[in-house]
Amino acid sequence: MPAAAFAAMVPAMTPHTKKLIGTVLILLWLVIYALTVTGLAVRILPHAAWYVSLLFYAVTGVCWIIPIGLALPWMYREPKR
Repeated sequence: MPAAAFAAMVPAMTPHTKKLIGTVLILLWLVIYALTVTGLAVRILPHAAWYVSLLFYAVTGVCWIIPIGLALPWMYREPKR
């Protein structure tokens, strides 16, 4: 079945549904990311130099927002008519 035919049969998601799905995925992402980063920090940083800790926290402190920044436009995009 061609993608266009399939897309014509499936109704577009409502904005509320997209926001609900996006919110749940963002919350799951944050929990998984925080636990992963904490686990890495416990294993990597205890004997690391101060500049390694600084770099680790700078990178991991910014990287969590990348997937969320990609999800937000999808969540707030108006449905095609």
